[in-house]
Amino acid sequence: MVTKDQRRRQLAREKFERQQNRRVDHQRRARRRTAGIAAVVVVALAGTGGAWAAGAFDGSSKKKDDAAGASSTPSASGSASAAPTAAADPCEKPAAGNPGTTTWKSKPKMAIDKSAKYTFTLDTTCGTMPISLDAAKAPETVNSFKFLADKGFFDHTRCHRLTSAGIYVLQCGDPTASGSGGPGYSIPDENLTAFGKADSTGAVTYPAGTVAMANSGPNTGGSQFFLVYKDSPLQPNYTPFGTLSADGLKVLDKIAGAGENSGGQGDGAPNATVVINKATVGKS
Repeated sequence: MVTKDQRRRQLAREKFERQQNRRVDHQRRARRRTAGIAAVVVVALAGTGGAWAAGAFDGSSKKKDDAAGASSTPSASGSASAAPTAAADPCEKPAAGNPGTTTWKSKPKMAIDKSAKYTFTLDTTCGTMPISLDAAKAPETVNSFKFLADKGFFDHTRCHRLTSAGIYVLQCGDPTASGSGGPGYSIPDENLTAFGKADSTGAVTYPAGTVAMANSGPNTGGSQFFLVYKDSPLQPNYTPFGTLSADGLKVLDKIAGAGENSGGQGDGAPNATVVINKATVGKS
């Protein structure tokens, strides 16, 4: 029998998924319009990079009626239309620089040692967040993140979404901070059974400290990822590939404590100015 609390969580997830689906549909229509214009004027448009949405965790959400839900859980927007909630910004000003615009047509060749330990270090305006990566269970994901970090893909990018109703995540990894940006290629899902058997609503608990991929459906991961600051019930559809250190989780808690710009909806742009000044992946 589904409890009242389980039903509340289920509704939050479903609301989140509906929001993501609307974003995906919007992005597909936008791509079709762009393709049509290109055909008429016979102009080759380069650098679109295959805009993608982060499933339950898309990057951009223009919802008013949908909230909550860190994944692909994680899909909120960096530009909420509701009035911002008052909260002090606990973070520093970003370092000088702008996000890159380079994209790639295909995923990188496997170049990591699957038996080695790697650390994904986010040097942000709010503090440093070291993340232990699981190369053995999520080699495609770790390999892609090392490739992107080595290329400076994450540098100067803004974490564009924070959820605080039912699902508790910070979403990052989109150079456009719109929820539709990515590297131009997709990687497969991995490690989806990491958190065991699902409950009666089909959800598992992504524990606080988990770092997982956002997506727009099966095997559509790109560069967007989410960091869980409080245990969150989610469908097991988002590749967990890393774990925040204790110090990194403290930084994440500070960011979450500042709240989000959602007018009380629980899903919007963080009030904290969370910018990744530099991201690196190296052997531990």
